[in-house]
Parts: sequence; structure tokens; C-alpha cells
Amino acid sequence: MDIATLAGMIAGIAFIVTGILLNGDLSTFYDLPSIAITLGGTIASTLIAYPLDAITSIFKVSRNLFVTSDEDPNDIIDKIIELANIARREGLLALEEAVQHEDDAFLQKGILLIVDGTDPELVKNILETELNFLEERHKQGQGIFTTMGAFAPAYGMIGTLIGLINMLKTLDKPDTIGPSMSTALVTTFYGSLLANLFFLPTAEKLKYRSNQEILYKEIILEGILSIQAGENPRIIEEKLKAFLSPKHREARQNSNTIEGGEEY
Repeated sequence: MDIATLAGMIAGIAFIVTGILLNGDLSTFYDLPSIAITLGGTIASTLIAYPLDAITSIFKVSRNLFVTSDEDPNDIIDKIIELANIARREGLLALEEAVQHEDDAFLQKGILLIVDGTDPELVKNILETELNFLEERHKQGQGIFTTMGAFAPAYGMIGTLIGLINMLKTLDKPDTIGPSMSTALVTTFYGSLLANLFFLPTAEKLKYRSNQEILYKEIILEGILSIQAGENPRIIEEKLKAFLSPKHREARQNSNTIEGGEEY
């Protein structure tokens, strides 16, 4: 589980609640009509902006917020190097058996393409097309939350305007102005809270997760093309290390030093 996401949400709510309690009362910030306007209006506009199947898919997408990826780019590189060594010793046809039980469908598909003798340019085009469509699907999920993050403050403002209009109708009763103004502003508070604590951070986290997955698959793509070209496994490793962050490069260097090098 991704503790950072859960901790961030809990901390955000805790700080806001604490700030309210230090100089006020939580009941002041509860207003059912404001919740209906802000949340209901945001959902309604999102339904207008996106097809229903795309919106229902966000429940599945949202699970990625709380799940950390177990994949390490160094593990992917190690797998590519292992396959490169097999191809070097036994030929490309031996790779078919090597990936028979491979969990990564993208890697398995790429290896089977080169085993079948597919032209390198066609292999690249097929895998890049799959990557592009994967990225587009991810952007759709991110876009829904970004859109909700834009709608929520707008509906908060609409709720505030409704409250102000109702307040102006009772200006002849001074004792109602304060409570009415408070209710009006609560709607803006709801809109800002939903956008900045939930919707927009969710979109950013999904974007980060997507970038991670795309990076891993780009490593696989480059590795597959290098294996097909018959490149030396050591050269392949150096090429793939270019995709790594300094942290992962250092971890790889330390691992290789401890293990005393790898077979090539």
C-alpha cells in the first residue's frame, strides 16, 4: 500500500479540522445544501463532459492511488540481460520458452514478435503503438479528476452566489445577515477542499504512476530491440542504465559490486 497517499489525505483533513477547532466549531462548517450544490454539481458536470463508462472506470483507476508498484527498473534490466544471454548462447528461438510463463504481457509480446522474425521496424511500431494507447487510457483517468478539480471550486462559487442572493432578500432582518453570509461562504470552502485535497492531487498521483509504467515499458522496448539486433549484453545494460535515476544507478552499481559482475 502507498502510505504517502493515505497519510496525505488523513493529514490534510486533520490539519483543517484542527484549524477549525482552534478558533471555531465544526458544526459551523456543515451545510447540507452547500454539499449538494458543490458535490452534486461537480458530478453532474463530469457526467456531461465524459461518457458514463469512462466515469465508472475511475473507481478501478482510483485503486492505483493506494497500490505501490513492486517493479524495480533494475529488475527489468536484469530480466532483459538474462534474455540477452540466452539469445547469445542459444539463439532467438530459445527465447520463446524463456518467456512462456512471463507475467509481463508487454515483454512477452515483444519477445514473441522477434522470435517470429518480425522486421525490427515493425516490432518497434507495434510496441510503440501499444505504449501510446496505454498512455492515452491513463490520461483519460487523470483528465476526469483534473476536470472535477476544475468544476468543484466553480460550483462552490455558484453556491456562494446562491447564498448571497438569498441573503440580500432578507436585508431587512440584520440578525440573519451573519449566518446567511457564513452559509454562503461554506460552499466555496467545500469546492476548494474537494479540488485541492482530493481531485487535483489524485490526478497528479495517477500521472506519476503512469509515467513510471511508461518508463518501465520503454526500458523493455529498448531492450527487446537490442536483443533482436544481436547486441552484446554488456552494451545492452549500459544502454538501459540511461533510463535509470541516479538512485537506481547507484543501487545497480552496488549490487553488481557485491555479486562480482554478471555473465555476458
